[in-house]
Amino acid sequence: MRSSPLESAHEAAGASFTDFAGYRMPVRYSSDLAEHHAVRTAAGVFDLSHMAEVGVTGPQAVAFLDHALAGSFGAMPVGRAKYSLLLAEDGGILDDLVVYRTGEDVFLVVANAANRSVAVDALTARAAGFDVAVSDDSDSTALVAIQGPAAAGTLDALVVADRLQPETPLDELRYYRVLHALFDGAEVLVARTGYTGEDGFEIYSDTDVATAIWDALLDAGADRGVVPAGLAARDTLRLEAGMPLYGHELDTTVRPAQAGLGRVVATSGSFVGDAGVQPADDARVLVGLVTEGRRAPRAGYDVLHDGTVVGTVTSGALSPTLGHPVAMAFVDPALTTEGTVLHIDVRGTAVPSTVTPFPFYRRTPRG
Repeated sequence: MRSSPLESAHEAAGASFTDFAGYRMPVRYSSDLAEHHAVRTAAGVFDLSHMAEVGVTGPQAVAFLDHALAGSFGAMPVGRAKYSLLLAEDGGILDDLVVYRTGEDVFLVVANAANRSVAVDALTARAAGFDVAVSDDSDSTALVAIQGPAAAGTLDALVVADRLQPETPLDELRYYRVLHALFDGAEVLVARTGYTGEDGFEIYSDTDVATAIWDALLDAGADRGVVPAGLAARDTLRLEAGMPLYGHELDTTVRPAQAGLGRVVATSGSFVGDAGVQPADDARVLVGLVTEGRRAPRAGYDVLHDGTVVGTVTSGALSPTLGHPVAMAFVDPALTTEGTVLHIDVRGTAVPSTVTPFPFYRRTPRG
């Protein structure tokens, strides 16, 4: 089992650990609910060093990515990020990932930890014939994220203290952008993306800088209510934000349009998997469900209509923010209209559930 470069910091903070994609990662420090609410009201600091980072460099980097992924990268300016998909030959989803353009011919592809070998192997194989280099930089890269309304102020405090020195002002870093910076003199990347539905930032660094970044964020955010947050809170946050998770909403049997990701797929050019990208007419479609009562649906529960099974729950929980259960489920395409009433078989009880658009939670813009 791999360890995060921040393992000692997690142990000192009293973390409980779990095996996640072959890594020993913190699942919680205090309580799932406390950490969830801290992210919604202040900010949480997450260790995401288990994610896979793949470097793509070379004069044909754009042409390679246009071929290897289901997106178009030629018009993507330096300093931007793009959500994309790695598809199998038949159009099924091998992984969902974020691509950062950090230089004219330099890209960083961030894949899910569980799919590291799949992503690296696929990208390496698809690089054949292109003047491009593909490198697995996961073991030498740490990733610390801060998510929540206090995130920007916390980073600003590090800038004021001259510990974080961005190449351009942080207030110019918009959503899905990335910039180069120095942290205590070490080169880092600062991105404004995230997986919680809140404003937030990710800092990519060499592993030997990670603990200093982690400590600095928590110290600068201490009087703002910033706390360390684990994987349990991250999962309920992403569910409220209606964001899919590989292995739950996404896998090799799912085509992008089924999961509401048709917009991600390039409409021109050719890429691996393009011939099979369209789902069958009767393929089930991902919907949000708001459920009555307090009994939370879980992955694998049947979705019913007039007593007939018409779908399956992929993720579900009692929403800490909203106070009622929410779920994501694949259901028959005729039953995806907002307001449609279905039922979920929750341990033998058919619980009424209503089809609801994503996201379940939307943050209030803060001036």
